Amino acid sequence: MRHSRDTTAAGEIFGARLREVRLKRGLSQIALAERVGIPQPHVSAMESGAKFPNLLTVLRLAVALECKVMQLVGVFDKTDLPSILPK
Repeated sequence: MRHSRDTTAAGEIFGARLREVRLKRGLSQIALAERVGIPQPHVSAMESGAKFPNLLTVLRLAVALECKVMQLVGVFDKTDLPSILPK
């Protein structure tokens, strides 16, 4: 997986999953941001991998997306974690 200096592999993996779940729910970034209580650019930055959410934000995302937390972070169970962690 390629990533720029402004993103991390973990951020890109989470961001892709967040985008996938959001689109399955038929939500725009603006609608999700409003439900979570964060600015829309923050949602965009998470989806692009430029920002990685803290635990509280992950919990808020799960509530806003009406999904289990594992739907958002379970993707990491299928990932070689050491290979995506910053050195």
